[in-house]
Amino acid sequence: MNETWLYIDSGSGTPAFNMAMDEALLNWHSRGDIPPVLRFYSWSPAGISVGFFQKVKDNIDIENAEKYGIPLVRRQTGGKAVFHDQELTYSILISEAHPVMPKTVKEAYLILSKGLIEGYRFLGVEAELAHPVRKRLSRSAVCFEEPSWYELTVKGKKAAGSAQTRKKGVILQHGSIPLNMDERKLFELFVYPDECMKEKARTAFRTKAVAINDLLPKPANLEEVKTAFRAGFEKGLGIRLKAFEPPNELLSEVYELEKKYASEEWNYIREGKGE
Repeated sequence: MNETWLYIDSGSGTPAFNMAMDEALLNWHSRGDIPPVLRFYSWSPAGISVGFFQKVKDNIDIENAEKYGIPLVRRQTGGKAVFHDQELTYSILISEAHPVMPKTVKEAYLILSKGLIEGYRFLGVEAELAHPVRKRLSRSAVCFEEPSWYELTVKGKKAAGSAQTRKKGVILQHGSIPLNMDERKLFELFVYPDECMKEKARTAFRTKAVAINDLLPKPANLEEVKTAFRAGFEKGLGIRLKAFEPPNELLSEVYELEKKYASEEWNYIREGKGE
């Protein structure tokens, strides 16, 4: 691309703040107020994001989530639920009309995932794009139980999960890059028919997903991972990243949108009045 994008490291935020920031950046890019953006962030407290079309009921164990102090938020993007804890999360905002962006979701994933591949390489990990032979119907609510098209795998295990939407002429892609996975807590947050099925899913999960620090001889911290993936996106996408501090006007929009993402009306929209 050989162009300059904005780079925002917004640090650690609540689930509602994190989703509100993505939407505000989408609005600003749609209006032409800012160029394409790469944003890095993390979650405090840890949270569960559910896909835009996903139902909470019968998928998420709300009681256990409340017990662990893990709030839920609904994303603008589709896909399955993700438990965001010890991870680096990224988001990309770029116009659908950008000359290098394909029309289809799959092909856009192919372009943007190049940044992820290079980020893993800077950490010394060889990742590759998933090309599922066929899309099998999965009843699991958990995102990391199987890779979708052009998501990142290492030795056949899913290493990063991404989701995409297109609104107001803008592509929003965001994704989860786990440093570590709390497998025990993860399986307490999702609903299974019985304990036997939960244990089977937990056992199978170990063969399907992997975190960065499972792959490295010495554990990496969040700052080291940020450095690697910032360089990875610059190399993989052929861009330059310029640090950007969101102005007060943008932050005001974020704080207003945050109210929506903290509301039951939004988060339980697929359930019918929060039921």
